[in-house]
Amino acid sequence: MQCVEQITGPGIAVLMDDIDTDRIIPARFLRCVTFDGIGEHAFEDDRQQDPSHPFNDARYRQAKVLVSGRNFGCGSSREHAPQSLMRWGIQTVIAESFAEIFFGNCIAIGVAPIIASRPDLEKLTKAIEQDPNLQLHVDLKTLKIRFGKEEITGIMPKSAQDALVTGQWDFLGQLLANKPAIEKKMHDLPYLSGYANV
Repeated sequence: MQCVEQITGPGIAVLMDDIDTDRIIPARFLRCVTFDGIGEHAFEDDRQQDPSHPFNDARYRQAKVLVSGRNFGCGSSREHAPQSLMRWGIQTVIAESFAEIFFGNCIAIGVAPIIASRPDLEKLTKAIEQDPNLQLHVDLKTLKIRFGKEEITGIMPKSAQDALVTGQWDFLGQLLANKPAIEKKMHDLPYLSGYANV
């Protein structure tokens, strides 16, 4: 199973409130059969309308940490929104608050949603804008976020934090880790025993 304990990398800031899932990934990109290639369309409409949008800025292209505002990921429940951010390169989103379904969808794919105060988000945004190469160090065990000489503390429900740091979020990993027990159960069940070696 894949544990998410530390995230280190540059950041990107879109410090606005009520960014909904339709802005994160417009509806026309939901017709995909797989999520492959969806990352390049993150914030597509916003980027077309505003050429100076941070997701258009090559200086932020290696960002792993997204900083945003209140009620991030509101709107529809589409799982494509966190998928597009993850496939763009984002590994954690630090915001003032999250829509509940978006938060859960992040945990389900191993993207860490962390809550922080507005003053801390503003401080983080300013540091990122001053130095796009600034390395941010996010410790999921302590929820400390270090950047330069600064440190802030985030918030995450204990159940979500535990799921990430222990790897319990990774359902496929859990399934594969339990393959011997699953195969044994298949052999023990009379209606499956003839198919165990197929």
